[in-house]
Amino acid sequence: MSKVKKEYVCALGLTIDLIGGKWKLMILWYLISEPKRFGELKKSIPGITQKILTEQLRELEERGIISREVFACVPPKVEYSMTESGTSLIPLINHLCTWTEAYAKENDIKLN
Repeated sequence: MSKVKKEYVCALGLTIDLIGGKWKLMILWYLISEPKRFGELKKSIPGITQKILTEQLRELEERGIISREVFACVPPKVEYSMTESGTSLIPLINHLCTWTEAYAKENDIKLN
């Protein structure tokens, strides 16, 4: 698991450490509307392995972007949701999606 450094040349370096990579933004996208269980996230994100999803969720939780709630029931139930800090990313994520859709349209790239 990667650790967040204490010093960066610019803010973008920290941003990449916090939410960069192939999976983190997709995980956050699926948590915007409501909390999700691990299995729901795994089904929503094609190609992600259980190991990688677990690692990415742990990193996002350690950094205070998402929270993990364990319910005392049988079978055990765990839900992931956005924290206040994570929720503040929603406008940025939505803007990135809008930009990407426009880019895809301009460049004849199909989005499902």
